[in-house]
Amino acid sequence: MNDTTELASKDETALARREDEQSQRPITLTPPVDIFEDSQGITLWADLPGVTKDRLDVKVHDGNLYIEAEAVVPTPAGLRLQHAEIRQPHFARAFALGADFDATKIDANLKDGVLKLTIPRRDEARPRRIEVRTD
Repeated sequence: MNDTTELASKDETALARREDEQSQRPITLTPPVDIFEDSQGITLWADLPGVTKDRLDVKVHDGNLYIEAEAVVPTPAGLRLQHAEIRQPHFARAFALGADFDATKIDANLKDGVLKLTIPRRDEARPRRIEVRTD
């Protein structure tokens, strides 16, 4: 028997109790995002693995964009969960939206655990070319 095995077998019940207590506490994760900006607006990609549309909440309030989601990691039939670092992660992230962006026209798409938000600029905030005349 090596040291690792001996340690694990000595206090297995205390370890199981600690893991059970940890699984009961909600854990909030900050999802990683990529943000691209061009003259038309911003495209935001957020990684939300295990999140489905019905467990995703995207909202704008007081000039801030909020993303909240809960992932469900199913246990395959016939298997028993032996250990889980994070059982049902809760994702949360907030961003301040500048006045140049039109929050009423945000487009959201969730595919394969990746949320894509397209946030357009207001028409008056978009760069426009001024034609110069010659007299």
